[in-house]
Amino acid sequence: MEGFSKLLEGVFALRWEFLVMYAIGGILIYLAIKKDYEPMLLLPIGFGAILVNLPLNMIWGSAAEPGALLLLYNSGILTELFPLLIFIGIGAMTDFRPLFANPRMLFFGAAAQFGIFFTVLAALAIGAAFPSLGFDLFTSASIGIIGAADGPTSIVVASKFAPKLLGPISVAAYSYMALVPIIQPPVIRAMTTKEERKIRMVYAQREIPKWIMVLFPIVVTVIAAIIAPISAPLIGFLMFGNLIKESGVVERLSKAAQNELSNIVTLLLGITIGGTMHYEAFLSMQTLIILALGLVAFVFDTAGGVLFAKLMNLFSKNKVNPMIGAAGISAFPMAARIVQRMAKEEDPHNFILMQAVGANVAGQLGSVVAGGIILSLVPYLAGLV
Repeated sequence: MEGFSKLLEGVFALRWEFLVMYAIGGILIYLAIKKDYEPMLLLPIGFGAILVNLPLNMIWGSAAEPGALLLLYNSGILTELFPLLIFIGIGAMTDFRPLFANPRMLFFGAAAQFGIFFTVLAALAIGAAFPSLGFDLFTSASIGIIGAADGPTSIVVASKFAPKLLGPISVAAYSYMALVPIIQPPVIRAMTTKEERKIRMVYAQREIPKWIMVLFPIVVTVIAAIIAPISAPLIGFLMFGNLIKESGVVERLSKAAQNELSNIVTLLLGITIGGTMHYEAFLSMQTLIILALGLVAFVFDTAGGVLFAKLMNLFSKNKVNPMIGAAGISAFPMAARIVQRMAKEEDPHNFILMQAVGANVAGQLGSVVAGGIILSLVPYLAGLV
């Protein structure tokens, strides 16, 4: 009888909440396979959510006897190792030349981070109205960073400020990144006129000397570390990857960073994030509000970039197509392609892709800087309260 009882131990431990999490994991897997929404992350996240909600939870384990997922979490997430290694790959894939060709695109990379700070304030307001939710300054900052449209940055901030909410925050960040083609166009159309969407822009091709491209990641790293020391790992690893690419002397390392390193770490990162989605932490009112606020962050990111472009046009002779502002988020190159597609719908001969790419690259840099600012500013502000 004892052996029979052991055999059915998993059956007796089954809960209805497990079935709900299996459905959620299944939805993420469906979106990855059927809809091709961020499959490299949603697929392992979805399966990780199923694994961690299996009866007896042997794959996560406990502090005394950690399972495989807990070991990955402790060594890769809590130490920030996985997201930082991914930053090397992102840096190796990023070409800052379109930004150098049109430096004012840098402003759109900053303006499109507005949604982050708006969402932080919104989360604080909700936390003040409903204290039981536990939305303090640290938690609100972790929710707001979803608006960075940059998964690794969201993971780094959440792992420092709100590790218990890492699962829903990461899922929201990557899910909305995948849904950018659905989220952005209605917002852009609501905030621009047909004539504004038809504005053409001249792209001036410039030959950027190699020494500038090599010096750029070094200078950015040093300046960022001086202004916000806590952002040094984020900026440093991103710029190290870019330096590998631009040096031109370590092509094998550059390709390895872009392919093998990024693929392996993305695989481990995804399934580990899924492992944080245990039903006790995920099935709550907090999760629903985080998902809602994540959408708010993305909408206001887009709106902030478009409004800044319209404001710039009031003082500029060379008009900017306001849709360029929407490309200032970090979702690269998806946001730039959306802007070009919408421009072509209004005018088949309008080509603003390169300007949009410049703004998109600026958004990648801006999201990391915004993450560094939050990491530096929030503990200081919390000390004043």
